[in-house]
Amino acid sequence: MKTINAQLLKKMFISASNNLYNHYPEIDALNVFPVPDGDTGLNMNSTLSSGVKDIQFRNDNDVYTLASCFSDGAFMGARGNSGAITSQIFKGFAHYLKDNNEIDLNTLVLAFQGAKEFAYKAVIKPVEGTILTVIRETSDYLKEHIEQCSSIEEAFDLIVSEAKKSLDHTPELLPVLKEVGVVDSGGAGLLKIFEGMKEAVHGNYVEKKTYGNEKETASSATTQIGENEEFGYCTELIMELGPDSVKKAFNENKYVSVLQMHGNSLVFVKNGNYVKVHIHTMTPGWVLNYSQQFGEFKKLKIENMTEQHNELMLMEKEKEQLALNTESKEEAQVIDLDEPKAPEKEFGIIATCSGEGIADMFKEIGVDEIVSGGQTMNPSTEDFVSAIKKVNAKNVFILPNNSNIIMAATLASDITKNIKRSKVIPSTTIPQGLVAAMTMNPDANYQENSKEMKKSLKTVKTSLITYATRDTNMNGIKIVKNDFIALVDKKVVCCVKDKFEALYKALDKIINQSSSIVTIFTGNDITKEEREKLSKDLTNKYEMLEVDVRDGKQPVYSFIIGVE
Repeated sequence: MKTINAQLLKKMFISASNNLYNHYPEIDALNVFPVPDGDTGLNMNSTLSSGVKDIQFRNDNDVYTLASCFSDGAFMGARGNSGAITSQIFKGFAHYLKDNNEIDLNTLVLAFQGAKEFAYKAVIKPVEGTILTVIRETSDYLKEHIEQCSSIEEAFDLIVSEAKKSLDHTPELLPVLKEVGVVDSGGAGLLKIFEGMKEAVHGNYVEKKTYGNEKETASSATTQIGENEEFGYCTELIMELGPDSVKKAFNENKYVSVLQMHGNSLVFVKNGNYVKVHIHTMTPGWVLNYSQQFGEFKKLKIENMTEQHNELMLMEKEKEQLALNTESKEEAQVIDLDEPKAPEKEFGIIATCSGEGIADMFKEIGVDEIVSGGQTMNPSTEDFVSAIKKVNAKNVFILPNNSNIIMAATLASDITKNIKRSKVIPSTTIPQGLVAAMTMNPDANYQENSKEMKKSLKTVKTSLITYATRDTNMNGIKIVKNDFIALVDKKVVCCVKDKFEALYKALDKIINQSSSIVTIFTGNDITKEEREKLSKDLTNKYEMLEVDVRDGKQPVYSFIIGVE
């Protein structure tokens, strides 16, 4: 085969996404730190899945249009640093396909060079021994040896072979990988992507693994529901379309056609700029993700049905009634769903966190929007875009509160710059985010607040207490699976049997004579009695400090500690 046309490229992208999906748990397990927050595979999988959703029903005739659509979808769905970099790899790949209907060997080289270029541009301080190394060495090797290839198949054989060599070499470039005996997880994910593309080129594109009775294939990553299915989810939504500068153009016929492939008992009503949908589906999350490409939800309801037959009868009646009332005043009242908006304020804040108690504290100190996520589930670029649009302020400060979320937040800030001015304050922990939020001064100007909020990040120390997910050694400390470890500045400082012992050891590391405030968020595994006893014991132990122990309700970490 001498060229890749648009339909083959579509299969390559879907095959790559499916192959990554089939292997993402093992990629997550390559996490350097032996803690239950490995999410590189999940982030990359979510990123590519978002791209596939945008192309699976397309029939483009040129590779540039298809690749651009895929990269745009991946961009909006990008989660974590690994997902953000992956989206940029495909953005660069698409960029150099412009004005091409097909991809020949020379164009393939240019596309891979673009992938490398865009990936490195996306990272302020590139680190070798990561996914960046794998894309750089693979693209450069392809450029140097393309003359050895007489077909597209041979080129992808070469790509996969070199990517594997590059991945195997990552521990030699990044000492921490060598210390714990793993290769780079982002690079491993990229290899799975290339392997999936290679299989499609050879005519054997990868199918997504099936579970139970669910049928999911590379050519149709959907679950169809027949009229006689007994179970599903009654899903209702009201959505305001647009704006076109951020959301995709809405095509009514295509939208209805796509939803019909994902469910039944569909009721669809469009009134002006508002859409109302009722559908029975086995995949309500897919329906919501697809719909949100075109607008923002005003109302949502999802109910688990036990008797589909009865629900179908009710929905048919509702369908008839809605059809009669489409032009009625009652249906038009959907336009009044929004509450009257307050005057736009000067500054607003968005914070990322996981845990109801932590979210409550952010709201107490004036944060406008909470983007749910953190370890194990990083929010996407689109999550931040939505939050930025919701904040009723001229200037928005974004607190990622996790180093793996900063890039997605930054991408969102960049693509919404024509709508609203926003700035990412690079907080990497919850305590840092809280201090930065409290530093924001409504009487100061934008530049002053940006400077002071960023400066405040250095005034707080953070420690995290969680359990070990595997046996290993780090920093000369023996890590035993299921024991508790304390992390201070991303370094393991102890591994012990008792979580409270780990807590006190961490406090001894970060509390000094200049410390004045200790804030501790307890996780889901800490009882009310344990929390109350801890508060009393710490108050007695640190008489000169202000101690605040709160129920954070966060997963993964038994304790999140901040010392100012």
